[in-house]
Amino acid sequence: MPIAILDYGMGNLRSVARAIEHVGGSAVATDDPSQALASEGLVVPGVGHFGACMGNLRGRGLDAVVKEFAASGRPLFGVCVGMQVLFEGSEEAPNVPGLGLLGGISRRLPESVKVPHMGWNTVEWSAEHPYLHDVPADTRFYFVHSFAPDAQAQPLGVTEHGRPFAAAVAQDNVFATQFHPEKSGVPGLALYAAFVKEAAA
Repeated sequence: MPIAILDYGMGNLRSVARAIEHVGGSAVATDDPSQALASEGLVVPGVGHFGACMGNLRGRGLDAVVKEFAASGRPLFGVCVGMQVLFEGSEEAPNVPGLGLLGGISRRLPESVKVPHMGWNTVEWSAEHPYLHDVPADTRFYFVHSFAPDAQAQPLGVTEHGRPFAAAVAQDNVFATQFHPEKSGVPGLALYAAFVKEAAA
């Protein structure tokens, strides 16, 4: 059974699929709830505005799919805005609730630095996780974003851009990154390889 990449009209699906296939996984982009729920692993990508992402998820009934998949115990991987939607909300769309799988909200990066935060930055790991075995401390990953969850959100990894923010989080079977692993070269592929391995276990 391939890994499902959730197609809700707001993500770089093909580049995520290529990354997963590059590390030996099988991937399919789908907006079909049954197919997504039957998969071994689920990727929730995201590019664009938080409110639009949540609107598309809810409009297609895929918000319930993400919650049900997370509750199944199988590996779930959120990327960029696909990470932010897992939280309770975002300052980008204050009246739009997130999925609430993770506590806290995303806040705008400070005006004292260039926003959007675009390019390479290091991630300092603050805890151990099975996905990180082949990813050393202070590895650089590729970011494109203006909002990010607070570093108080018990992050797995922290990056500094005007303020510390959660660059990666993990809770039970849910793993998510503010950066784009599929644009981050070898270290990003190592994260997807660990995800693929976990999904096949």
